[in-house]
Amino acid sequence: MDSAKDNDTGEANEAATKAAVFCAAERLFALHGFQNVSVRDITADAGVNLASVNYHFGSKDALLFEIFRRRTAELNRERARMLHEANDRNAGKPPVRDILEALFAPPLKWATPDNDRRISVQFIIRSRSEGTAEMREALTNDVSHLARFADALISACPDLPRETVYWRLHFCLGMTHNNRFAEFDRLHVLSDGATREGDVDGLLKRMLDFAEAGFQA
Repeated sequence: MDSAKDNDTGEANEAATKAAVFCAAERLFALHGFQNVSVRDITADAGVNLASVNYHFGSKDALLFEIFRRRTAELNRERARMLHEANDRNAGKPPVRDILEALFAPPLKWATPDNDRRISVQFIIRSRSEGTAEMREALTNDVSHLARFADALISACPDLPRETVYWRLHFCLGMTHNNRFAEFDRLHVLSDGATREGDVDGLLKRMLDFAEAGFQA
């Protein structure tokens, strides 16, 4: 009985250590960059033994990929759920705006300054420019989550050539990758104060208005 209790306690402690390393690494990588954060930085921030990264994840690169894999999977599940709901609302044929909302809304809402998920978005953004070879491989070739959106847009835009739909989806993805709250101050200066937008729903509407118009024949 005591042995079983000790095993349970040990497993709980190991799980807590692994979670602490994961969260500390995600935050430090997101804030300071992949190359500027060492294993020692991570374990010091997490308050765990220096060997914890290798023990639980194998290496710093493996830890990076695990964070990337988990967070992108969570984000894409949320997008897929919204697209599924749009399908249900529209008898399997959602309009362009609803499809684009499912694409835009999850990362936009995650990135708001008061959302704990903003760190995850910052990490994913860094992955595009600083990622390991394994992460770059996934970004290039793992497109199954995007295929759902491409198929839905092709169905919603029967008058557009398929090639055109793919290109316009690509431009929409560019909006999601570069539309960061940290860059709005520059736009505010450029517009002499005319573009201040503090409401995520208002910002989403602006994005949808622009992107929806891009899918007109």
